[in-house]
Amino acid sequence: MRWTTSHLQDLLVRLAEAYPDAHCALAHGDPFQLVVATILSAQCTDVRVNLVTPALFAKYPTPAKLAQAKILELETLIHSTGFFRNKARNLIGLGQALLERHSGTVPSDPQSLSALPGVGQKTANVVLSNAFGISALAVDTHIFRVARRLELSAGNTPGKVEADLCRLFPRDTWIALHHQLIWHGRRVCDARKPRCEECPLRDLCPTGTGRIEDPHSGKRMRKTRTVFPGA
Repeated sequence: MRWTTSHLQDLLVRLAEAYPDAHCALAHGDPFQLVVATILSAQCTDVRVNLVTPALFAKYPTPAKLAQAKILELETLIHSTGFFRNKARNLIGLGQALLERHSGTVPSDPQSLSALPGVGQKTANVVLSNAFGISALAVDTHIFRVARRLELSAGNTPGKVEADLCRLFPRDTWIALHHQLIWHGRRVCDARKPRCEECPLRDLCPTGTGRIEDPHSGKRMRKTRTVFPGA
């Protein structure tokens, strides 16, 4: 399907109307806390991370404290987030790198931020947009799924999907769009059982209307006639 400028604008309007309060679900008070929380969120729900971080931040409130953490104590605190050994090593490395390279301050430069231990492009984009208000569009599992179902991208990696979305949508929409697509993926466009009947985007969605097979499951939804507004 070819998305026109008017169809893309319609999509943005519908998402904004459906999710006017969409925001970052990771509880944080500053850029340092957000970096830590985002690292912990890998292969883990935001709800679980938010249960873990209060005690974590109380014990390690600064990069200096985190850099000096004892690995076993840190692993115990974050155990329930999964992959806790690797995450603990990354968090200690993060604290050390922030002290050694950035005087204990989280950098707002994308290249410097993504070079920190445990911080790749996705985490860097989350921090840039939510902590610094810098336009960036992180692609998580929800956005990856929704974008492919909508045929906004045929990319087979988060990086390719991110590039397609950034090419389609104006830069000043990226931050809001990131949150709205995540909320849509969690609340309506579920991985296993998408609620297409409730979807405010259904007539725009080639997967929801059954025109194409679901790129996520390989199954085809019940086919309905697609009518684009103004078409």
